[in-house]
Amino acid sequence: MTQPNRNLGALIGSRICHDLISPVGAISNGLELLGLAGAPDGPEMALVADSAANANARLCFFRVAFGLSSDGQSMPEREISGILAGVYTAKTRCDWRVTGALPRNMAQAAFLGILCAEQAIPFGGEIRIEGDAEGLRVTARSARVDPKPEHWKWLTAPEACHAKDLDDLPAAQVQFALLPSLLSEMNRRADVQMNGSVSLSF
Repeated sequence: MTQPNRNLGALIGSRICHDLISPVGAISNGLELLGLAGAPDGPEMALVADSAANANARLCFFRVAFGLSSDGQSMPEREISGILAGVYTAKTRCDWRVTGALPRNMAQAAFLGILCAEQAIPFGGEIRIEGDAEGLRVTARSARVDPKPEHWKWLTAPEACHAKDLDDLPAAQVQFALLPSLLSEMNRRADVQMNGSVSLSF
């Protein structure tokens, strides 16, 4: 994937997330106003409210993971941990152990790494992120770890992957193709360890 194509895809991702965040946020605000107006609580209202909150958190997550990051931008720890707390609330837990702000491109790499790690534990588990701006490690642990070699080869052997291989990569696994490209721009490379768990360092 060439640099212009990656940037174009990132701009498209940023545009979609930007345009959807406002209406999804409006749904959450409308539900809050209904509650203040005395609308009865119930499982239906709770379901809609939870779904709207999760959709808003995912849009914020995807905006970081798939959007365009510029030099000089950074993300504070509170913003990152807040986004992750809104997305990973059910069977998969996300333990963010990085202290302090991160450069925006490093945060983007972390989010793409989290998406990769999530695919290795399809039945749930824990994703732990440790390190700092100098280097991060994303580790997926579960009672059942199942990394798919055809996806992880993008990280373990990126030189063997070519543009034509994208035809066989499912949309849900696009992070595996995007992360090596981003790391290359940052003069970094992924180091993957699989031994009962899956660890991704860069």
